[in-house]
Amino acid sequence: MTYTYKTSGTCSTQIDLELEEGVIKNVAFTGGCNGNLKGICALVKGMPASEAISKLQGIQCGWKPTSCPDQLSKALTAALAEEKN
Repeated sequence: MTYTYKTSGTCSTQIDLELEEGVIKNVAFTGGCNGNLKGICALVKGMPASEAISKLQGIQCGWKPTSCPDQLSKALTAALAEEKN
């Protein structure tokens, strides 16, 4: 399943991801810190979404209450909920 998530409070504006039976197959960010986000995408590829959520949830970027990794955890949570339906 593919899922698109509009981010909030970050330099990136959108996250496109693909899940298969709860496992992350692909992630792509629109905007944000290109190199860092490519690194995050490579690290979570093949990881169970629930594991990525537990590792990324709550990470802050500077003074902001969220970050691109935190927004990815929110996107994965929403995608998992949709995948179950």
